[in-house]
Amino acid sequence: MPTALVTGANRGIGLELARQLKDGGWDVIGVCRSSSPELAAIAEVWDGIDVADDGCGAALRSKLGSRSIDLLINNAGVLKHQPLDALVWDDLRLQYEVNSLGPLRVTQAVAPNLASGAKVAIVTSRMGSIADNTSGGAYGYRMSKAAVNIAGVSLAHDLKGQGVAVVLLHPGWVQTGMTGGRGHVTAAQAAAGLLARIDELTLATSGSFHHAQGEELPW
Repeated sequence: MPTALVTGANRGIGLELARQLKDGGWDVIGVCRSSSPELAAIAEVWDGIDVADDGCGAALRSKLGSRSIDLLINNAGVLKHQPLDALVWDDLRLQYEVNSLGPLRVTQAVAPNLASGAKVAIVTSRMGSIADNTSGGAYGYRMSKAAVNIAGVSLAHDLKGQGVAVVLLHPGWVQTGMTGGRGHVTAAQAAAGLLARIDELTLATSGSFHHAQGEELPW
């Protein structure tokens, strides 16, 4: 049975990813700061792990040991809405720590355990697309997602020799706590689209940036 590791798995999109993977026959490891009853019912939970903490890599390596991972989904994220005239610098840094450095910390830690043929997905956002920015604002979120996009492309190059493919995925505007329940799709619908794109991923398409519905997005 293949094993998937999902960060930010205690709620929202992460929880739906864990649930649908479990239903699909995967062993699921749910990584989060604090667990939830819903996650504990479907996954092996590794809580107390904060992807914004430099120590998260050591914590993950300690738990992983020699265990093989077939799918890593970097889903943990944070969004802070801030207009130009009311920027909060600590909130900007937090988004960078979680959204940009978090996936890099986790992937670096898990990389030695990724089996040949494994896949790495980074849940990013089209708000990190420079070409697609037509409305401005959201400085910390946009900047942090643009940064993780380039990190994902570098990871695609660095992990290719290991037989590991990487994809950057925009889930859509999803009805979760992050969006205040607003959005075009439910978390279940978003997760299904993300998993479909992951299933399609190959080494030939590694390093690409896609909407959960399949559209390739501009950088």
